[in-house]
Amino acid sequence: MRTLRVDLGERSYPIVIKRGLLSEIGSGASGLGLKGRAAVVTNPTVADLYADRVMKGLKAAGFNPVLITIPDGEEYKSLNEASKVYDGLVKHRMERSSPIIALGGGVIGDMAGFVAATYLRGVPYIQIPTTLLAQVDSSVGGKTAVNHPSGKNLIGAFYQPKAVYIDPEVLKTLPERELKAGMAEVVKYGVIWDEGFFEFLEKNSGVLYSIGRELTHAIERSCEIKAEVVGKDETESGLRSILNLGHTFGHAIEAASGYGTYRHGEAVSIGMVMAVGFSARLGLCGTEIEERVRGLLSSLGLPTDAPDIPAEALMEAMRLDKKVSGDKLRFILVTGLGKVVLKETPEAEVREFLLSLKKG
Repeated sequence: MRTLRVDLGERSYPIVIKRGLLSEIGSGASGLGLKGRAAVVTNPTVADLYADRVMKGLKAAGFNPVLITIPDGEEYKSLNEASKVYDGLVKHRMERSSPIIALGGGVIGDMAGFVAATYLRGVPYIQIPTTLLAQVDSSVGGKTAVNHPSGKNLIGAFYQPKAVYIDPEVLKTLPERELKAGMAEVVKYGVIWDEGFFEFLEKNSGVLYSIGRELTHAIERSCEIKAEVVGKDETESGLRSILNLGHTFGHAIEAASGYGTYRHGEAVSIGMVMAVGFSARLGLCGTEIEERVRGLLSSLGLPTDAPDIPAEALMEAMRLDKKVSGDKLRFILVTGLGKVVLKETPEAEVREFLLSLKKG
């Protein structure tokens, strides 16, 4: 077992990583001082696999749990579906001390966290991420949100969980496409923070999907980096923005193609290659960095080529991104492996880069 901490003073919380951890969620929640009613928010697929184990553990620890399910898919991360979760909480008379437990991937975690932040002006919640992407990224750091038809995560709040419980064993039932999509965020940590970790991923790319000690180490190191960044900048006023490497392009791809066409991690993979390519075009790094990032992502089975979406459609999506500033777009760009900078770039330069991809 490995326990990390997100250090936010009085609101600090543990990230517990352990195989077989699901059956211990009840005792873990009780140890946090939580009790009484509890709402487990999940989707039907995860519910069939793991809800019974979590519910039994909660009951054994003295909780009175209820199960609330929402459909699976990014397109359901909406205010409409959030309203249905509120209806379930009201129906079961959840109180301000009643914890919400997010059991699922990023959609469930974001949705349940957003509901927890806003129901009765805030109730405690716990993250139990069941996808690789959620384990290494979205479950840690307190970003909660739902999508708007015009853009991803436009409606949300910073609201920290009481704990994050990560069980690598659940990844054995994760569809291959989802497992691969999560690996994009793992690669991101090497690019933005730790060249040594990037090299570890290059050396072990052939065995990471075996869900052995190499992947467990990758999860631990990813969470360690995320916790350190969030501890220094909770609300993305500075340093935390580096976690958005590839996301400005990636979110635009998701929005312009219609949510659900690409998995988030797939879009981030493409967006990361685009961001490094843009960095090289601006002279911030050499083309060999782009080649290594593209090569690693490709070896992990992730897409790396920009989709056939008109440049202006991507530009329009990026204008609605939270990282826009006036007539400039904010990008995290790469100066070397483990080294990035935040740069505000005129729209004309971005458009020219996108058009160059079409010519290539």
